[in-house]
Parts: sequence; C-alpha cells; structure tokens
Amino acid sequence: MQEIIKLKKSNCKNCYKCIRNCSVKSIRFSGNQAHIIPDECILCGECFVVCPQNAKYIVDDTEKCKVLLAQGRPVVASLAPSFAANYEGAGIAAMTDALKKLGFAAVEETAVGATLVKKEYERILAENKTDILISSCCHTVNLLIQKYFPTALPFLAPVVTPMQAHCADIKRRDPSAATVFIGPCISKKDEIRHGQADTDCVLTFDELSAWLDKEGIKIDTSIKDEEKGGRARFFPTTGGIIKSMDLGQTYEYIAVDGVENCINALKDIINGNLKGCFVEMSACRGGCIAGPVMSKSHSGVVRDTLAINRFAEKKLDFEVEPLPSEKSEITRPALNPNLRVPSEDEIRSVLKEMGKNRPEDELNCGSCGYNTCRDKAVAVIQGKAEVSMCLPYLKDRAESFNDGIVRNTPNGIIVLNDMLEIQQINRPALDIMNLRNASDVLGEPVIRILEPSDFVKVQNSGINITGKRDYLAEYKKYVEKTIVYDKSYHILLCIMRDITDAETEQAKKESMRNSTIEVTDKVIEKQMRVVQEIASLLGETTAETKIALTKLKESLSNE
Repeated sequence: MQEIIKLKKSNCKNCYKCIRNCSVKSIRFSGNQAHIIPDECILCGECFVVCPQNAKYIVDDTEKCKVLLAQGRPVVASLAPSFAANYEGAGIAAMTDALKKLGFAAVEETAVGATLVKKEYERILAENKTDILISSCCHTVNLLIQKYFPTALPFLAPVVTPMQAHCADIKRRDPSAATVFIGPCISKKDEIRHGQADTDCVLTFDELSAWLDKEGIKIDTSIKDEEKGGRARFFPTTGGIIKSMDLGQTYEYIAVDGVENCINALKDIINGNLKGCFVEMSACRGGCIAGPVMSKSHSGVVRDTLAINRFAEKKLDFEVEPLPSEKSEITRPALNPNLRVPSEDEIRSVLKEMGKNRPEDELNCGSCGYNTCRDKAVAVIQGKAEVSMCLPYLKDRAESFNDGIVRNTPNGIIVLNDMLEIQQINRPALDIMNLRNASDVLGEPVIRILEPSDFVKVQNSGINITGKRDYLAEYKKYVEKTIVYDKSYHILLCIMRDITDAETEQAKKESMRNSTIEVTDKVIEKQMRVVQEIASLLGETTAETKIALTKLKESLSNE
C-alpha cells in the first residue's frame, strides 16, 4: 500500500497521541518519530485528526485532477452526500455551479451509486442465503476485516462501494468520461489503488475547498435544487443505510459506528454471538459526516445529521438501472499483515527490560498508546515501538538516577514547594538537624526545622544564595548553604555542607593564637621591665628591643 497519510518529521513531538487513538496500532516509532505502517493501516484518519502538532498530512491529488481536466475529455464529479453537511446551505445545484467553474463537465451525487448498492443489499437479504450480512460501503471497515478479521470475510457483502457503483454507472452512460470522487474520506484514495478502475481520481472536501478558495470561487447557496433526491442521501449518517432500505422481516438491522465498536461487533460475529442480522458498519463515529477531512469548521455530528435529514428525501429513491454483476459484485481477499508472533520468553524479556517483573507491575497506564503492557512488549519485538516509550519505565529510571545522586551525595539536600513545605530530604540533611526519619518532616513547613527567611528572600527576589556560611544554633552546627529557586517547577532547592568540624578546628586555632598572643604580651611586658632595668644600669636605650619584640607579636597574630 502506498502512503496516503504522511508525516512532517520535524513536527512529531513524542506525544504518542496517534498510537493511543489508532485502533489497530499501525504506527511505528523510531528515532522519536512516528511512522505509519501502510500494510497495517486501515486509513481511518484518526491519527491525522488527533495530532496536536499537525504533523500528519494527506496526499493531495488536486494536480492529478487538473491534469484530467486538461485532457479534453468530459470529467464528471461524483459528490458524496455528506457535502450537504460540509457546505452549509448548499444543494447539488449550487455545488454544480461552483464545480463547473473549475472545469467539470457535470456533477452528480454519489447517492445514485448508494441507491444501486442498497438495492443489492436488499436482493441478498431477500434471498436469505446468509445468516449475517455486513455492509461494504466503508473502505476502512473493509480493510479492517480483510487485514485483521479475515474469518469474517464470508459475512462481508460482496458488493462494490457507492463510489465504485456510481463511477461505473457514469462510464456506462458515457464511456469517454473521466470520474472524480469528492468526499470526506481518506481511505477512498487507497480504494482506487486496489484495482478500482472506474474512479480516476479522489479529492477530499479539504482539497476542494482549498482549490475553490485559490480560484476565488464562492459557492452560491442562493441557487436552489429543482428536483428532489432520494433516500440514499441518508447514507453518510449512522443508520443511514438502514434508513434508506426497504426492510424485510427476516433480519435484525443494526448500525455500528466507530472502529472500536466495529471490532467488538466483528468479534461477536466470529464467535457466533450474533444471528440473523444486517450490520451497517461505519469506521467514523457519527458516520461519514464525521469523516477525517470534513472541514474543521463544520458544525458537529448533531447539526450535520440534521442538515442531511433536511437534504434527504424520506420516501423516494433515485431512479437507477441495475449494474451488470461484473460491475456490482466484488470479492475481497484477505490482506493479513505479516506480523511475527513472539514467544512468551521474548515477551517476558521485554517486560523485564521495562521494569515489569511481576503481574502487578503491569499497571497499564496507557501513556505509550498500547492497550496493555504485553501489547507494548509485542510491538517492541515487532520493531514498532521502543522500550523508552513506557512512561513508568522512564519515571522509575529518572527517579532512580535522581535518588542515587540525592542518596549518595555527602551534602544535605532539602526540596521545598512554593508553600515552603518539605517535599524531599536526604540522610545527610537529617543528620545535620539530628532527625531520625524523613517521614517526620515530609509535607511539613520548613519553619519546623529551619529559619525560613533565606528561602522567602530567594523565592521573592529570584536571586539565588550561594555559599552562605550559617550557624544553626538549635543543632550546634555550622553549614555552608546554597538556595536555588526553579521557576519552571516551582521548587526551592537547599544544599547544605556541614562545616562544623572545619569551624571547630578554626576556632581551636583561633583560641591557640589568642593564647599565644596573650603569653607573648606578658613576655614582652616582663622583658621590657628587665630591659629597662638593665638599660638603666648600662645606660642604653630600649627602643630597638621593643621593636624586635613587637614584630614577634605581630608575626604570631598573623598566623
């Protein structure tokens, strides 16, 4: 399968939102980038819709359509009935006017093809040859069954989609015509690449809107439709296929929307839990009116459903001539992705690498996007995921690294929140303040153990304190204190180095110096008296002796 949804690599930010919302997990992560796996993708477009960075984009076929228009052959647009919700107030006449200005020869409603399809469903059900019949209008649902539930293929209606039926009908009436389907669906771009020869190009509503804007063409909603349409206009709403059909009494009729709900229904069908049912399946919750490329400014499912209800004729059908069987019937093969099934030992090995050593460790937080830790381990083995995508794994590793630093540093560390409450304290800090356990002070105001003025000063000024010497009188400890405020995380970090021994040693040296100086003073005084007595006897001056002894005193004081 060629890529329909592509990635702007520079925009992918490791949020894993796409894989969380991908029902079949067809996204691979490598080098911190998301990569769609074409062979596994069912093109529901959910990753495109939910991406917060707009990192996904859809292949644009506008130029391909322009080439068709330039070839000189008549190009007919097959317009999906959901246009009535996407282009508020516009009918088929207004859309025909706008599209003809782009160069289209004619514009018809895909609802014509939908009428052909629903009549085939009615025929199959009337023959009563199958216990379960699943609608085949949604290419994404068809891919889901072909790739992931091939045992349900016998229940999938062997009928072409409305797009295929309509384009075949157009070419039956005019073999020279080229056809362009325009709708809200991404998967239609893939559908024409699977041997569907009657549709030459697919445009999304987004592509059409951009093209009209570029050409300066406005849709004139004052142009009103002259003819009524048919019930098949209900197709793009949940239950719309059933609403358009003539229902028999033999079957139950059930409408299911959303890929997850379709998966659950398929499991029930395979397990034999459903009997005698026609199951209408749509990959989009709300039906095609909630398609991934409906204009982002459209109203929403409720208002869009009302718009379709007002646009559709509740009693009439489009007049159609049945297609030959080779154009209306189709056999869809199984397309199982070639995924390696890992052994239990391989799974356990990856789980262990993620720190999941016991069943209770598999808390399944879902941050990686996978339904269970085991599913994530399988994806790692299949090369679709990385161990580092596990948030608890990263958290535990970061905490372990952080705790290792905090636990092994000889300095006391205290972490406070904005309320000056103690959030973390290590063993050296506890020893400085003669505390037994961290639990005694965690969550308590720092004023319980330290004077808070320096913390308040740093918090208010934003100016850190570095290397401040302080005496903690209550603990009889000297510390060298650094306080840092982290504005991003709103925490105060206090690092204290116990310098009590150094200060005590310094005090001893100071005391020794002072004692020596005192003794020296006494010696000088005594020696001065002796010298004076001798000098008086010898008649000599004491000046030189005094100078020498004073220098000795100064020398001792400076040590």
